[in-house]
Amino acid sequence: MGRKKTGIPVDKKITIYDIAREAQVSPATVSRVLTGRATVKAETKEKIEALIRQYDFKPNALAKSLRETKSRVIGMILIDFVNPFYAMLLSVCENEARKRGYSLIVSCTVGKIELEDKYLDQMYEQRVGAIIEVGGGVDERVTNEKFVEHVNRIANSIPIIITGRLDGADCYQVNLDEMKAAELAVEHLISLGHKRIAYIGGNNNVKSTMEKRSRYIQLLQKNGIPVRNEYILDSTTYDSEGGYACMENFFSLDPMPTALIAINDYAAAGIIRAIYEKGLRIPEDISVVSFDNTYISRLYHPQLTSVNYNFEVFGKKIIDVAIGAMNKKKMKRNSLISPSLIVRGSCCPPES
Repeated sequence: MGRKKTGIPVDKKITIYDIAREAQVSPATVSRVLTGRATVKAETKEKIEALIRQYDFKPNALAKSLRETKSRVIGMILIDFVNPFYAMLLSVCENEARKRGYSLIVSCTVGKIELEDKYLDQMYEQRVGAIIEVGGGVDERVTNEKFVEHVNRIANSIPIIITGRLDGADCYQVNLDEMKAAELAVEHLISLGHKRIAYIGGNNNVKSTMEKRSRYIQLLQKNGIPVRNEYILDSTTYDSEGGYACMENFFSLDPMPTALIAINDYAAAGIIRAIYEKGLRIPEDISVVSFDNTYISRLYHPQLTSVNYNFEVFGKKIIDVAIGAMNKKKMKRNSLISPSLIVRGSCCPPES
């Protein structure tokens, strides 16, 4: 028998979230009807039960079991598994959760907002105890209002922890101090005597990139160093190919920068490859500083000076907040992780 004509597409797998939206109630109200553990107004209950019968809705088995016991499962949504930043943070979070008797369910969005929406719904349906979001929609400089509405509907029932900013969203935030990170990189190069400093990679649509670039420009101006627009270049991606393509555009500049700041270690790998292919030396011809201090920073000769985000502290704080919030403890709504600079051999004073 076919599905009756409604606002829900015929070929869509029905979730508790769909039932709630059509009944114009919260997902938590649907959950109460399904479990029978709390009183729901008779009229509302009948409406929800009619929709459940209409769609032949059967709750996910894992979701049912998690409703019946206190969840020790945390959902984590990442934008990328390949970038060492996300891989290292995931490793720390998984290890910290496991040590404390919790498990992670992890999904990767590869930068697609529709997948973020899908995974949020799936994790809600599975009734995880908390959801952690790293990258993607929570990193956008301009907040997507529909995404915020979606997040808030779920945050009414499950605490959500983000590593970014989502204006208007009821989330816990654990962030890196990006302004301080940029300050460490720029001031290190200025202290060595550099005045022609480039900033390579990323784009201003991403909040963390915008914050670092703003601080870079401010510090150059504060130190009486001209800000050259041609020294600030976007990349289409935050990986080695993006860094390589950016660096190719710098070789035609006159004068060339004597130092550059890469958006991250992953992009720096491509930047370094491009520099060596041109027969230039690091640091004698051009100094290089990066962000993240991942394992990539130690793979080159000379090793890369990089801003350290201290993944152990960062990941532990994320899990602390997630477990605390899911256990109804009063947690700080905003936490900021301070970076440090790890100085290696990729920088030296400019040749006169």
